[in-house]
Amino acid sequence: MMIADNCRPCRKRYERIIVLFTIACLLTTPLMAQQNPDNGQTAGAKTKTGDGAPELTAKASQAIDKGLKYLLSTQKKDGSWDSDGKGARAVAITSLALMAFMSKAQFPGSGPYAKQLDRGKNWLLKHAKERPDGYLGSVMYEHGLATLALSEMWGMTRDKKDDDAIQKALEAAVEVIIRSQNPGGGWRYQPQADGGEDTSCTQTVFHALASARQAGIMVPNETITRVVKYLKGAQNAETGGFTYNPNGKTGVSAACTAGGAYSAQLAGQRDSEMVAAAIRYLEKQSQSIINNTGHYYYAHYYAIQAMVQAGDAHYAKWYPLIRDALISKQKSNGAWDQGKAGGTSYSTPMAIIILATPHRYIPIYQR
Repeated sequence: MMIADNCRPCRKRYERIIVLFTIACLLTTPLMAQQNPDNGQTAGAKTKTGDGAPELTAKASQAIDKGLKYLLSTQKKDGSWDSDGKGARAVAITSLALMAFMSKAQFPGSGPYAKQLDRGKNWLLKHAKERPDGYLGSVMYEHGLATLALSEMWGMTRDKKDDDAIQKALEAAVEVIIRSQNPGGGWRYQPQADGGEDTSCTQTVFHALASARQAGIMVPNETITRVVKYLKGAQNAETGGFTYNPNGKTGVSAACTAGGAYSAQLAGQRDSEMVAAAIRYLEKQSQSIINNTGHYYYAHYYAIQAMVQAGDAHYAKWYPLIRDALISKQKSNGAWDQGKAGGTSYSTPMAIIILATPHRYIPIYQR
C-alpha cells in the first residue's frame, strides 16, 4: 500500500503538541462561565464562535466528562471494551471508546487517561497483529470502526513503533475494504466482493475509508466513484432520503439518510442536489428524529457530521437540539442506554462523540 503523504505522522505530532498545550484553557471555558457570575454567562448558557456557530455549554461539557468516566469504569483489564463483558463486539466497542476520548483530545500516552488509552490502543494493535489478513472484528461494521480508530490515532502516539504498527494495520485494513467493494459500489456484512450491499454497512465502511484517504493512505478514485454510484441508487427520488436497500424505493430511514448524506459529502458531493435533498429531508423530520428515531445514537452519530459538512447554518440549528436531547437522556452513572438493542456499550461513546462535535479535534469530523 502506498502512502500519499509520508510526513503526516510528523505533522500530526506537531498539531498534537499545540492541542495539548492549549487544551486546559479551551476545555475549562464552560466551567469558568459557570463559576464566574461576573462574566455575563450562567451555567448552561450558550457560547458561540465568531461566526455564530453554537459551542459547548457547561452542562454538555460536564456530560462528556461524566460519560468518559463511565467508560473508564467499564474498561476490561486487558484494555478492551465490549458489549456484554464477555468479549462480544470488542473490536467495535474498543474502537468507539478510543474515538470518544480522542474527541476531547485525549490520546494514548498523553493526558490524565494516558495509561488506560494506551491499554486500549495496545489491545487493538494486538488484535490486528493476530489477523494477518487485515480483517478486524467479525463483521464489516466492526472492521469499519476499527479502521476509523486506527486512522485517527495514526501520528498521534508518542512512540514511533506504535505509529509504525498503526500504519501497518491501517494499510492492511484499507486493502480489505477496497478488495471487498461490491460491483454496485457498496459493502455488506462480510468482506466479499460478491456478498451484496446495504446503505448502513456501506456508510460505516466508507467513513473509515475516507478517513484513511485523508490521513494519507492511497485510495483509488475508482473506489470513490463507485460509492457515489451506489449512493445515487440508494436515494429515494421523492423524499430525498436514503434507503437501506440499494434500490432507492422503499425503507427510507433517518439513519441511512444521515449516513448517506455524510458519505456523499466525504465522497466530494458536498454541493450536490443529492446531499441537499437529504439534508432537507432530515431537517423537515427534525422534531421526530431528535426525539425518537430508529437506531437513535447511530443515526445521530452521522446526522451531526452531515450538518457540520453542510455548513454553519445547518449545524447551528441541529447541534443545540441534539445536545440538549442527549443531556436529558444521560443516566445518573454517566452512560447513555440504547435499551435491549445495544445497552450502553456503543450508545455511550457515540453520545460523547456527538456532544463533543464543537471541539473538532478529530480530522475526519472537521469541515
